Formats: sequence, C-alpha cells, structure tokens
Amino acid sequence: MTLRDLRLPLTLLVAALAGCSQGDAPATNNAAPSAYAAVARGRIDIEGGLLKLTMPSEGVVAQIGAHEGDHVHKGQVLVQLDQEPAKLALDSALAEQQQATAQIGSLDVRAKSAALRASRLEQAAKAGAGDMQSADDARDAANQAEAALTNARATVALAEQKVSGARYQLSLRTLRAPSDGEVVQRAVQLGASVSPASGPVFSVLPDSPRIVRAELNESFVGVVHDGMAAEVDDDSGSGMAPLKAHVLRIGNVFGASTLEDDPQVRANTRSVECVLTLDQQPSTPLRIGQRVLVKFAPK
Repeated sequence: MTLRDLRLPLTLLVAALAGCSQGDAPATNNAAPSAYAAVARGRIDIEGGLLKLTMPSEGVVAQIGAHEGDHVHKGQVLVQLDQEPAKLALDSALAEQQQATAQIGSLDVRAKSAALRASRLEQAAKAGAGDMQSADDARDAANQAEAALTNARATVALAEQKVSGARYQLSLRTLRAPSDGEVVQRAVQLGASVSPASGPVFSVLPDSPRIVRAELNESFVGVVHDGMAAEVDDDSGSGMAPLKAHVLRIGNVFGASTLEDDPQVRANTRSVECVLTLDQQPSTPLRIGQRVLVKFAPK
C-alpha cells in the first residue's frame, strides 16, 4: 500500500471532526476531544484580487514606466502612448477657445453702445425731440447686438468644453498606477499598438492586507460564525509559521470545492466561502494563491 493510499481526503477528516463535534462517544477512554470545531482548506488572497489594468485609449506605446517585480506608487506612470495626436487636438481646441473669447470684448462694447443709443433716442422721442421710428430701429439694433453677444458667450462655453474634452483625451493616453503595489505582470512592449480591447497591459498586486478565503464544508456551516477565532497553517510546503485569524464573514451561496485535490471528492463536495482576516500581518509576505489549512477553534 502506498503513502498516497494511506492519505485520507480532507472531507473524510471533516466528517470525522464533525462526528466528534456532535458528541459521538470516543473509541477509547483515553481519546482526547478535538481541539478544533472545524477544519477547512483555504488560500491567501486580498480583497478585490489583482488589479488588471487596460489602456483607456488606443495608440502606439511610446514609454513604459515600470517592469515586472517593481514596486509602484499611486499615480506613477506605467504606460504612455504617443501624445502627438492628442496634443494636436488640444492645440486646435485652445485656438478655437482663444478666437471665441476675443470676440466677446468687441461684441460687449457694441451691445452696450447700442443699448445706450436706443435709450437716448427713446427719451428724445418721448420729449418730442425725435421720432419713434428711429428709437424703435435703435432698440432693434441693441437687441441684435445683445443676441450676438449671447451667442458669442455660448460659443466660448462650447470651446471650453472642447478644450476640456481634448485634455481628457490626452490624459487617457497615460496609464497610471491606481494604488501602491507590486507589478506582477507586464504584457506590453515599446512600439506596440494597444487599445481598450487588447486586454490588460499590467497586473498589479495592491499593498493591501492579506485575507484567507476558506472553503467551509456544508457540515460545518452551522458551527462556524462571524468573529470566530481560527489558526491558519501552511498547506503548501512553504514552511509558514501558524497565524492567528478570525472569521470576517461567511457566504450565503453553496458551490463546488476548488481546492480539493481528489476530483471525485471535489465534484461531490459542497462548500461555502468563508473569509478570514489575519490578526497580524506576518513579517514574511504571503503569496496570493498560497494554500493554507484553516482550523476553527471552538468557543
């Protein structure tokens, strides 16, 4: 019989542990009760997972600001596309804005002058020193000058919107790190043509506290609760020292096991995701996806 044949799947251990937790009589008087209320497989993770960053605009890569393994800071440039097309569009929008703004001054002077002339002619007509037709014509001219000024102001506002849009398009040609973290993958080269549909160009692991996502067997759903203390042990051969943790939340959806090695057991096991937070982050960084064994302590 090989060592593999002697190894029991976790589900058998879970079933045995469940039997002990339900008060089954021990086989012998010397058998010690289980020190844990439940045991589950888990893996190290972070809230939200890795950041998969895609370029928000299409273009040709002109600059790469980070490489795999680099630690980046929030706002640091990761990728910059060729800026020339966006700069030309911005320059054009700025020129339109300047032209529209220049017309405001002359139209404002013309509108004020027309309004003043219309007012004087109206007063003269009322005093009998002028005719009403001239006063009416002056008022129409004043209204037209005011309408032209209003249109010019609307044109300036539209030009300002175009400038803002051009600046925004220019900003989209630069990909920046959304948070502090480590670059775990770079999938772009200088001179490459990229677009939002090209997929992630950078994968960043944020500097966030590590958590544990455990697969809680359905037989233990009623045993484990929020805030429950637990011990996280190494299950991947990395030599990690045991870590103290507590239950952050327990899922409400059953699913198939993804961490069980035996395909038959994996297909027939239903589990609920149980998220735990570590009471203290270890000095040695934990790797995302690292397998662990979670032992839930009884009250």
